[in-house]
Amino acid sequence: MTHIKYTEQTTIAATGNTFVTEAFRQVEPDALCAYPITPQTTIVEKFAQLVADGDVATEYVCTESEHSAMTATIGAAAAGGRAYTATSAQGLAHMWEELYIASGLRLPIVMANVNRALSAPINIHGDHSDIMGARDTGWVMILAESPQEAYDNTIISTPVSEDLLLPVMSCLDGFITSHSIMRGDVAADATVKEFVGEYSPRDSLMFGEPRTVGPFANLGPTYMKVKKAQRDAMDRGLEVIKRVGDQWAEITGRSYDHVECWGMEDAERAIVVMGSAAGNARAVARSLREGGEKVGVVKIRTYRPFPLADVGAALAHVKAVAVLDRAETFSTLAGPLAKDTIAALFNAGVTVPVRNYIYGLGGNDVKLEQMYQVFDDLTKVDGDGIATSVNMTPRYLGIGPCSYEL
Repeated sequence: MTHIKYTEQTTIAATGNTFVTEAFRQVEPDALCAYPITPQTTIVEKFAQLVADGDVATEYVCTESEHSAMTATIGAAAAGGRAYTATSAQGLAHMWEELYIASGLRLPIVMANVNRALSAPINIHGDHSDIMGARDTGWVMILAESPQEAYDNTIISTPVSEDLLLPVMSCLDGFITSHSIMRGDVAADATVKEFVGEYSPRDSLMFGEPRTVGPFANLGPTYMKVKKAQRDAMDRGLEVIKRVGDQWAEITGRSYDHVECWGMEDAERAIVVMGSAAGNARAVARSLREGGEKVGVVKIRTYRPFPLADVGAALAHVKAVAVLDRAETFSTLAGPLAKDTIAALFNAGVTVPVRNYIYGLGGNDVKLEQMYQVFDDLTKVDGDGIATSVNMTPRYLGIGPCSYEL
């Protein structure tokens, strides 16, 4: 069965995973090497069918594990191919060694990661534990709130990775975004092909042209120089992601920022959040605004590189901040997003009470009542700044009555 070809921008109703598969199909990478794992499975399942039906010329390699999937993707990219992959949770963890190799070799790989909790106990539902384990591996990380954003982020990731020579992880929340059917727009096939362009690798393994890839760097400063080069590339990341995103916006009319604010012009209380729960926070903020309360929401879309200045600017005038983390650190300190946010406030010279909440682990329901409770908690802060042990201790949402003694 031949897949529908889009000759113009078209509105469809589909799951987040289907939107990602459409992005994969339209880019048509040279190779897609992957192993199925819930809740990512339907991405590669649908793509495998496209390959079998002759709708894409991509070489699809179904490997025996995720470690092998990333190894094969690295090989395809090093050989000069445009290479994609996809995974979730334990699959991402199984790629651990190879994540560092992909970034250290400066390979422009694109990976769709459908966020899922890590075992134990066994849980197949969505939270951000998997990517937080990989946040310092040298990959660019962009998070989607909706299927539409997952589609756009995946397409944008290709020129971003090829400009920076860094791998990019395009992330969407498991089941909440990956399996929910929503309305969205897909661009014309030809538009996407023109946007990503023909791939011309800056360097690759070629027969008859010897190359050294991943050499031994045990003595002297060589290893550190490589890491510094990665850092320099990541430091350019915010500018490149914004530039490529703006180019996509000119074509589609859909624009994105590293940090997306709602109601922050005069907000006195604000929630900072990533991924699908941003919609819950905005819905409650909108309701409170109608009652005259000055509240706002700051959604982080680009997580690595972290948009330090943008976050600091967005929160510069608030009286209290709540940061919602969908992952644990078990560090006796705040969660990963909270620590990044506190660093942004410090960098901006802003001293404001910060409350940290752990929520939605293992796909635990994120209810509007929890957002109301968080905003209500922020009315009771004592103004003692960000540097106290009480403020650095996260509170858990959704495992009992939504009330916490401050």
